[in-house]
This record gives sequence, C-alpha cells and structure tokens, in this order.
Amino acid sequence: MNPTEPGQPDQEHPVTGAELPADVTALIGVRQYDEEAEFPCERGYIWTTCASVENGNPLFWDDDVAEEITGGPIAPPTMLSVWLRPHHWAPGRQAGTALPLRVHFDLKARLELPEAIMTDDVLVFHEPVRPGDRLKCCQILRSVSEEKTTKLGTGRFWVIDVEYRNQRDELVGVDTLTGLGYRRPNQ
Repeated sequence: MNPTEPGQPDQEHPVTGAELPADVTALIGVRQYDEEAEFPCERGYIWTTCASVENGNPLFWDDDVAEEITGGPIAPPTMLSVWLRPHHWAPGRQAGTALPLRVHFDLKARLELPEAIMTDDVLVFHEPVRPGDRLKCCQILRSVSEEKTTKLGTGRFWVIDVEYRNQRDELVGVDTLTGLGYRRPNQ
C-alpha cells in the first residue's frame, strides 16, 4: 500500500455522503496530519504492557525465541497506536494541543455533531515494530455517510485510516476506524 501524498486525493476510495459540505468532501482520500512519534519504541513499554495484561508470550520476553521466530525482538502488534499517542504534557507544548485522531474531532466540529463514538476498529499489520523504531503516521478520511438516525440520535458515520510507518518508511500497519458523530434527539 502506498501512502497518498499530502494534499492529494486517493482515487481508490469513492466520495460518499449526499449533502456533505464541499470542504468535507474535498478531504476524502487526502492524507492529513503527518506526525512523528515523540519517543522510540522501547522494551520497557513492551514489558509493562505485557505485564499489565499478563501476556507471557515468550516472543516478547525471550530474545532467543524472538530471534528464532521474527529475527529479533518485536513489540506486540496491538501496541501499534501506543507509539504515536502524545503524552498528556511535554515541555514547550501548548496545553490542549496534543489531540489524537484529529480528523475525527475535525469532523465533529465541522458537521456540528457534539457526540461521537467509535463503532468499529480493524487493524492490519505489516512489518513488525521493533525496539528503537521511531514511527510516524498520517490520517486519511475514507468516507462520510449520509445522515442517519440511530438509537443514539441523528448523525453520520465516517471511516478514517491511520497509516503507520517506521523510520525506513516501511508500512507497519493500518488502523481503520469507523466513527459515528451524532446529535441526541433533544439537542
């Protein structure tokens, strides 16, 4: 999978959503928010994460096993998004500016949908993430539905891909998230 160039639409994914504002339609298929991790993948995070869920898989604990199976230590694939989650605070960063999945929050604001939930999440893994890797990601809005009414209220579903790459520009994974932004019936 090749990344879409920043500001260029992805022709493989159709534009959807009747009566969608033109500025939102123009963002479908466009790579946004190129970001680089604030810290590299490291063993301490891996071991702490595995310990917190009692994951005793020797692939993550035993260097000999990791060498035999994957050519060296790797992070659990499910930690993919961990490496790009901004810390709540960092020196010199303005408070409140570290917001993950910004395309989602942009859509909520632009479409005036005050509530939102994630309804689906599909992870596709490629190259393994290894200690020392410094990841980067981008977000691509894939689609926005027509307005729909659910038990929660009236709103729209949207699909966002988050593409993750390592410092060698190898694709390590794609996280495809489906969100529902909505207004409660009495709002």
